Amino acid sequence: MGRVFVAGSINMDVVATAERHPRIGETVAGEAVLYFPGGKGANQAVASAKLGVPTTLIGRLGTDAFGKELRTFLAAQGVDLSFVKDTDGTHSGTAIITLANADNTIVVVPGANGLVEADDVAAPVLARGDVAVSQFEIPLPAIAAFFRRARAVGATTILNPAPAKQADKALLDLVDILVLNETELGYLTGTELRDSDTPERFSEAARALGQGRIVCVTLGKRGVLALVDNQPLLVPGREVKAVDTTGAGDCFVGALASQLAIGKPLGDALAYANAAASICVQRMGAAPSMPTADEVEDALSPSRPGEGRDP
Repeated sequence: MGRVFVAGSINMDVVATAERHPRIGETVAGEAVLYFPGGKGANQAVASAKLGVPTTLIGRLGTDAFGKELRTFLAAQGVDLSFVKDTDGTHSGTAIITLANADNTIVVVPGANGLVEADDVAAPVLARGDVAVSQFEIPLPAIAAFFRRARAVGATTILNPAPAKQADKALLDLVDILVLNETELGYLTGTELRDSDTPERFSEAARALGQGRIVCVTLGKRGVLALVDNQPLLVPGREVKAVDTTGAGDCFVGALASQLAIGKPLGDALAYANAAASICVQRMGAAPSMPTADEVEDALSPSRPGEGRDP
């Protein structure tokens, strides 16, 4: 069995719920303030670990109260924190989230996440069969150093380029599997995309990023479109009642990495990750909403009644 190594952010998500999102300059009355462990790196690591695959997180925390809470939570989820550093003089990453009608807006303040460097990702020892995962909430030079080490030993690299920002070709050339949503795909390709566009339109845009790598476009309730050797593979969406979409993309990435690490074929891994994400959106919070392996297997079972089945 391979292992999953995630180099990425660790945040405390401060969630304000309201009936609707405020317009610019407007104040609306909120309903509740909730605190959830999050950060794209932490979310993806928890998603993988809860599915029973050995998972190591590489990153940084501040020495504040949030840092202590986050470390305690991640350890309880079974994530290996041997390579998570406590960093003096800065706060832990924080995300300010407004949630209304299952849709969210997010402002991320990096804090300690912005100090992750090449030396941090050089410490873990990766091997062939492992899966190395990262996202754009830590500095790009650290991601590039991480992926170079992974590629050197034959590990698979997965990049989730979120939040969307431009990356140079040298970094993208180190990526085996690119996982992104339609907004990020549009940004990286300079294409105007809408969630109502046809799969063919997404395939056309994804081909610009293909160039020898697999591109997976997550489409929310419509499922996921993967471009493999320039050929599209569509995994249908799952009909569920979404409560909070925060962390759904991260759940997909972590679940996909976990299944590839244990040797599942790509098509099976995509379907599994899609089912995991459909469970995640039915719960509040990011990292705490990640499902267990038993829950995903139940959702995939054709005899299972109720929510989570293919429409």
